[in-house]
Amino acid sequence: MRSFVPEGGIINTQENLGYIGSIGGLIEAKERGIILEARAESCSSAHDLTVSLPACRGFMPREESAIGIAEGRTKDIAIISRVGKPVCFLVRDIFQESGETVALLSRAAAQQRCIEEYLLETEPGSVIDAVVTHIEQFGCFVDIGCGISSMIPIDAISVSRISHPSDRFSVGDRIKAVLKGYDGEKFYLSHKELLGTWEQNAERFSAGETVSGIVRSVEPYGIFIELAPNLAGLAEPRLDVYAGQTASVYVKSINPEKMKIKLIIVDTYDYAPERRCEYFITEGAIHRWRYSPDVCEKIIESVF
Repeated sequence: MRSFVPEGGIINTQENLGYIGSIGGLIEAKERGIILEARAESCSSAHDLTVSLPACRGFMPREESAIGIAEGRTKDIAIISRVGKPVCFLVRDIFQESGETVALLSRAAAQQRCIEEYLLETEPGSVIDAVVTHIEQFGCFVDIGCGISSMIPIDAISVSRISHPSDRFSVGDRIKAVLKGYDGEKFYLSHKELLGTWEQNAERFSAGETVSGIVRSVEPYGIFIELAPNLAGLAEPRLDVYAGQTASVYVKSINPEKMKIKLIIVDTYDYAPERRCEYFITEGAIHRWRYSPDVCEKIIESVF
């Protein structure tokens, strides 16, 4: 069973269900230091969590509910927001209280293990799994393992510019991300490097064909149409077009030397297409990634 995954990733696995399904299983998990998952059932006024375990009552004190809570670095909303959702934990103790068997659980300990044994051991540029937890105007927050939160800034989501991260992601999406580094408090991520270079995206289109795209920006000098998350072309200005529309466009020309694709808008319509995030890289580590073609004087690249 993989331990250091975004929360919810192991809750329904046979191995996890086997451990949480009996007192013997919980004792074995405690002795072996195995990270488990179950659903947070409720949160008390003191912000202690009750965790739903088939074998007994799971109790997670406030200070054990998230890393940084005890020190004041993490706000209590991080605890409250877990109610009804999966939480990871290590079993700290099993005891009797008023005739009831209680398992003392620690999510903070599981998170600390995740940091020390997984995230800090992962080299910069590595591709990791993540789950979108919430979205703000400035970026997308994701769980990168055991409920540890990090953010992908909006300008690192894709090369093709978007007005809001919800143009690309929804809460609950399981995505890939690039781990850029750690400064002692935060882990930093990127995403655009996984969506392909200019050439990789452009080679899927040919001059003379008509394809669909998304209107991303309307400027006085032209209209930017997203053909793929890492590729956009420019069409001539039109008065009846606005951002967010879907457009059918004629590909007039493709110029690798200037990284330009000239388009002609055939028609536009109000239709929200499915979000497209086709990954060209899904594993391993990226040390240097160059978006721009070799024949282009302008260099756009990422170095990890």
